[in-house]
Amino acid sequence: MTDPQAPAPKPALPYASRTPVHEQHLDGFGTVRVLPLDPVADAAVVHGWVSEERAAFWGMNGLTEQQVAAIYAHMDTLDTHHAFLVVKDAEPVALLQTYDPAADRVSECYATEPGDIGVHLLLAPAGTGGARPGWTAALSGALMAYVLLGLDRTRIVVDPDVDNEKAIARFLKQGFTAGPRVVLPEVDLPDVYLPEKKAQLAFLRREVAFAG
Repeated sequence: MTDPQAPAPKPALPYASRTPVHEQHLDGFGTVRVLPLDPVADAAVVHGWVSEERAAFWGMNGLTEQQVAAIYAHMDTLDTHHAFLVVKDAEPVALLQTYDPAADRVSECYATEPGDIGVHLLLAPAGTGGARPGWTAALSGALMAYVLLGLDRTRIVVDPDVDNEKAIARFLKQGFTAGPRVVLPEVDLPDVYLPEKKAQLAFLRREVAFAG
């Protein structure tokens, strides 16, 4: 018989049962977990982020939740491109995408090297607390550890839109070296369409990110 005075059981954390590809505790910051993106379960969260005006450079403004889910369901079938939901202390805080530059249109714009890995990163909005000094640097450090050390890669390449000055400045502050400005060609395939993109390439080598 149920005791009506007994405290209600605590609800399970929504991401606790999912197995991360990377988990790291940072003193004074919290625990960062990198989870393979579930195209269906995570669609609402991701759609909310990519629909905001600040995420216009992500290229998904105006898409429905179902369309966003379909894009990531297609990505989930690829061996060269991967998407992850980044969770800090059970709260989703970022969308991370990694890819093999040699299998991507960016390879037409620079000389790829063995050990290269491409990265796209979309941070969640700051929320009601406003700006969080040091927050982005701490989170990025954990993600660099996963990408460069966990995946044993030697160089990250990023290709933010040339007009995305905020993202470019953030990468340079994190130790990236600016490369050339390029034009990524249009991709028009049955399963994916990407318009032409003017991009600023930037690179971060493992020995720079983890010097000493």
